[in-house]
Amino acid sequence: MKKPLIGMLVLVLILSTFTVVFAEKGENNGKQKGKNKNFQLGVEALLEDEKDLIEGKNVGLITNPTGVDKDLNSIVDILHEDPDVNLTALYGPEHGVRGSAQAGEYVEYYTDEQTGLPVYSLYGETRKPTPDMLEDVEVLLFDIQDVGTRFYTYIYTMAYAMEAAQENDIPFVVLDRPNPLSGDKVEGPVLEEEYKSFVGNYEIPLRHGMTVGELSKLFNEEFEIGADLTVVEMNKWKRNMYYDDTPLEFVAPSPNMPTTDTALVYPGAALIEGTNVSEGRGTSQPFELIGAPFINSTELAEEMNDLNLPGVTFRAASFTPTFSKHQSVLSNGVEIHVEHEESYQPVETGLHLVKTIHDMYPEDFEFRTDGFFNNLIGNGWVQEAIENGESVEEIQAEWEDELNEFKEVREQYLLYK
Repeated sequence: MKKPLIGMLVLVLILSTFTVVFAEKGENNGKQKGKNKNFQLGVEALLEDEKDLIEGKNVGLITNPTGVDKDLNSIVDILHEDPDVNLTALYGPEHGVRGSAQAGEYVEYYTDEQTGLPVYSLYGETRKPTPDMLEDVEVLLFDIQDVGTRFYTYIYTMAYAMEAAQENDIPFVVLDRPNPLSGDKVEGPVLEEEYKSFVGNYEIPLRHGMTVGELSKLFNEEFEIGADLTVVEMNKWKRNMYYDDTPLEFVAPSPNMPTTDTALVYPGAALIEGTNVSEGRGTSQPFELIGAPFINSTELAEEMNDLNLPGVTFRAASFTPTFSKHQSVLSNGVEIHVEHEESYQPVETGLHLVKTIHDMYPEDFEFRTDGFFNNLIGNGWVQEAIENGESVEEIQAEWEDELNEFKEVREQYLLYK
């Protein structure tokens, strides 16, 4: 009798173990979309608690495919179908309202097929809404996902629209969204005024550590835009949250920003755009893949891994871009694997990549002759320092004072403590 009893007990223990394991898996998977049900985006807070900002008014909306609620419903459709709101016009940033245009591609005026609304481009010939574009608008909304990096153009579309709103006496409302790189880390040089461009229009660092709502307040006050500004805040977002810590699905903000991994490497890896090395455009992993025909992938991976940079490993990789630099030509280089996002420092990592490739392949590596690297990094001296053999540590030390000054100013505009 003892053997059957022991067998039964063993079976019960096994079944109990499976039950616990599957329960834990369910909980871990349940980072899913049941986690933090009280989390609210700005768009949801607007419709639930602050609808008086738009109710009964003619509304102009600046958005793109990222303008969705937690359930992935488009703000365009939500407002268009709301009987209390009169949505009169749409405005698209780089890549357009529906996100179909590639980087640098001009999107002209057209009529939105789904709503019949006019869509005005805020990229190309007209970056600031004109009075004619705002003729039927009583309040202007901005709802676009940023990626936490100075040279991502949507934040300047927002700033130009704020200027237009101020000039035309129209209230401006920003519906806040998370910074996918978290909101408690600030990195890189502060832009120098003479290097202002559409990939850097204000004196902020490469990784600014702010939400679009916080940036709008900083732009409005520090750079004297003076708009009648309201920020509709998120609920339950914390500064240490990366995008994957939220209950949100990630909607690609642009064709070459497909995942949160892309956003994570972008502040540093995008510096490669200012050189003759491919930043991975034309592949399924832009900015994670870095390479050129003249690079030995194994050697570069070894050099980068020998630096022991925090939170990151480099894998030798080869790829053939379908468009952009080195189109249809086999390129060799590395894939950036972020292993620990908290310790990973994208700007430092990107600078090391640029310097290492520059030092390893002095006969082949080139900075772009149009000065684009300087526009991205926000000054002219970092390129010179790399060419003169200065270390990344020396370069970082040179921008530390200005970065600390920015951090003090930034504190005044943080909405989520």
